Amino acid sequence: MNFASDVYWLALPRVRGVGPRVARVLLERLGEAPAIFAAGENDLVAAGIYRTTARNLLQFDGFARLEQELCELQRLGGRLVRWSDPDYPANLREIADPPPVLYLLGTLTAGERDCVAVVGARSASDAGRHMARRLGLELAAKGITVVSGLARGIDSEAHHGALEAGGRTLAVMGSGLDRIYPQEHRKLAELMVARGGALLSELPLGSPPVPENFPVRNRIIAGLCLGVVVVEAAEQSGSLITARRALEQNRQVFAVPGSPLTGKARGSNRLLKEGARLVECVEDVIEDLAPQLSGRRVPPAPAASPARAPASAKVSEQLRAVVDHLPPGEKVHIDAIVESSGLSAQIILRMLLELELAGMVIQHPGKLFSLSQA
Repeated sequence: MNFASDVYWLALPRVRGVGPRVARVLLERLGEAPAIFAAGENDLVAAGIYRTTARNLLQFDGFARLEQELCELQRLGGRLVRWSDPDYPANLREIADPPPVLYLLGTLTAGERDCVAVVGARSASDAGRHMARRLGLELAAKGITVVSGLARGIDSEAHHGALEAGGRTLAVMGSGLDRIYPQEHRKLAELMVARGGALLSELPLGSPPVPENFPVRNRIIAGLCLGVVVVEAAEQSGSLITARRALEQNRQVFAVPGSPLTGKARGSNRLLKEGARLVECVEDVIEDLAPQLSGRRVPPAPAASPARAPASAKVSEQLRAVVDHLPPGEKVHIDAIVESSGLSAQIILRMLLELELAGMVIQHPGKLFSLSQA
């Protein structure tokens, strides 16, 4: 960590009048944050900011406190990712108001673009949770980084699904990195970091998870990604803010249809009326984003092929059970496989994914599966 340089990056968004948009203008025209603070008043004004803001920059005197914050970040095991760094998320750099600096705990990959957000209600239904976990699992299995907000409900299920597939998942927090929220997700956060993912925040250490932080945070979730999938959202849901910011950033918005009787999906159903892409399975997302994806649809940590896996007898038995409930030439709904096999939905999903990756099973729209004819 370069304290001499990083302290200026931390200072930039703390200056009165320097929001993300102004910071971007200054960085594009003057370069690194230290150069901005070294510029003269007239040079700052010439770069396109108000004279009052230029004077605020020149008079900023909070550097000692920021040095202490950098020490705390280092003790936490984190670091800063600056707008000019090669591992600053490529998609995020393209939006109109990117954070000039991110607090990072974990790992970012330079040039990473294949990211999809899965967001939704905290008080989600069982069906919504199941769908979010499945989307997280299958997106990650195809080499896509799953992004969400670490919240209860849909967010946490998406993170868990990605981890089950051995993939990467990122959480954008509405608090400081040292204030995991909700607290019961601390182990989930630690697991994400340990398995190659990351926690991200633009907020200073110690920032509490107050309500006004989350709508601003949601622009980062959308900005990191090629598309945003809303699984369940009420009419006044924060997930709708994420979807709106995604549209402003020219990202694709997807929504999973839900029952109009519960009220949990009124917001996501409204997105569908307004033109969001309907999602019933992961292929609906992949097909739409295919022109933007890198083409690297290989699982990050694939399970061994069922045909030659040194698996336990139990796993082999489960795989055979799934195959036995897929008659040749027929498409079978996943619910029918779960019911007839007697296995849990979670196990069935995992086994179907293994079989699909091995080329033995084909997934069709509408959660239908069939044996491969190859």
